[in-house]
Amino acid sequence: MSTQREIEKIPQTRNSVNEITSPQQPGEERQNRLEMIAQGHEFDSVIHDSVKREECVLEIKNFNLWYGEKQALFNVNMPVPKGQVTALVGPSGCGKSTLLRCVNRMNDLIDTVRIQGDIVLNGDSICDAGVDVIELRKRMGMVFQKPNPFPMSIFENVVYPLRIDGERNRGVLEGVCEHSLKGAAIWDEVKDRLHESGLSLSGGQQQRLCIARAIASEPEVLLLDEPCSALDPIATSKIEDLIRELRGEYSILIVTHNMQQASRISDYTAFMYLGRLVEFGPTVDIFTNPKLTETNAYVTGRFG
Repeated sequence: MSTQREIEKIPQTRNSVNEITSPQQPGEERQNRLEMIAQGHEFDSVIHDSVKREECVLEIKNFNLWYGEKQALFNVNMPVPKGQVTALVGPSGCGKSTLLRCVNRMNDLIDTVRIQGDIVLNGDSICDAGVDVIELRKRMGMVFQKPNPFPMSIFENVVYPLRIDGERNRGVLEGVCEHSLKGAAIWDEVKDRLHESGLSLSGGQQQRLCIARAIASEPEVLLLDEPCSALDPIATSKIEDLIRELRGEYSILIVTHNMQQASRISDYTAFMYLGRLVEFGPTVDIFTNPKLTETNAYVTGRFG
């Protein structure tokens, strides 16, 4: 049986949003479900059993978020497997980046944001009012859509997390710099120019420099918000190769709009729609044998 036929031979829905069976008109049924989500009906996420069996680095529990009166995330329950690459996919505005930024509490910077629920990092709640946000952010690395090296040398860019933590031993800093640049697959390109500005690098090199800076403090989670969206195909390929190499050593949560990229680099994929987690499972299953017609429609380009 061909892959395409396998993709199309998936469970479909009856009239209930939360039940799975075979409709008479799949396309029409899919539209009904999307309309129900848009109208605010409750929607139970489908999380594959294989996800639940994984050891988790993050647990997102009954998580809701509002921007003022507008709700952006709805009752998200999502375990993030440890040492794996988890991709968040979905149409623009579905809450992917919002959810990612909740993990290191960047949304705290927005006055109108209100949350409900919890996010647990290796057993520690990160949403409690008493949490030291600065210390929390030391436990995770963040890489944004556009490369954002600091206006300082390549060396100082990489060791910046250690500098602000009080590290002054030159030997330690040099060791971390080399280790991080090698980990980010850019050491051979910059080892003879560490004194030069990070801004002198190409866009792809700058993004790998930012990844080196993010892993310098050995974070528990590496958060990547569309890290290739501003890069050309060659630079994108290098970043994807790097993500694959970092798998296992780091737990990576990545937002991407690129379905092919998600299928290439991730172990698990979570499909979000209008602030809701729709389906979450192994990437191979999400792309070839998802449990929901909505997921199939999105990953095959029928909507979104």
